[in-house]
Amino acid sequence: MVDLAKILVRRWKALVTIFALVVAASLIYVLLLPRSYQYVSVYNVAENAPSEALESPSSLVAKVRNLYLGPHIRKLLEDQGWEYLPFEVQVNQPSDTFLIMLASEASPNHASQVETLHAQVLESLQQSQQALVEHRRESLERQLESSREALEAVRGTDSSNTGELIATYTSRIADLEASLSELRNGEASQIALQSLEPVGTSRSLILALGIVLGGMLAVIGVFVLEFASLVCASLKDETTNGTL
Repeated sequence: MVDLAKILVRRWKALVTIFALVVAASLIYVLLLPRSYQYVSVYNVAENAPSEALESPSSLVAKVRNLYLGPHIRKLLEDQGWEYLPFEVQVNQPSDTFLIMLASEASPNHASQVETLHAQVLESLQQSQQALVEHRRESLERQLESSREALEAVRGTDSSNTGELIATYTSRIADLEASLSELRNGEASQIALQSLEPVGTSRSLILALGIVLGGMLAVIGVFVLEFASLVCASLKDETTNGTL
């Protein structure tokens, strides 16, 4: 241990130089490392009634991944002249919610492209859902109109079960009206909202790892230099002795 310590003391300049170079390289890397943020878009699924989705969120996630995302990515690549997308789009559904979330990690330079892609995907999703909502609304309105006509027809009769039929149709009409009032369109509640803090590996962590790595490489480098000098000295002695 004493001999090893002597080597480090004797070659302190090399030790400091290697350590400084590694730390400087880490610092330059940290300064040049582009910051990335997370951009999140949220879509509220259309509902038949409170806590009853018109279409299951899991099937909507599958639609987004397999039907909507690909074409819009290709269009964005063509519009921007890119060979590949510089960010990814994650599609998921938080458990026990009727929300569809799109998330992308990207630099602020690509924020507008992220927003464009998210908005286009959610617009396609909303159009698909809107068609289902309109179909459902038309079906309920037809049933409501039919029930009202039947109620009016029953009121004009004097049969023994008129009262019972009136109560049945009245209840049916109330249920249909409630279903119509509870029908909710799907909508995007936020588009590509940027996170407050950068995401990814912390710059301070990278710099700390650079300092640790610099210390390790400095020690190893000193021993390598010492070993190389001893080898050179040994070869020189052998050459000198052989010559003599």
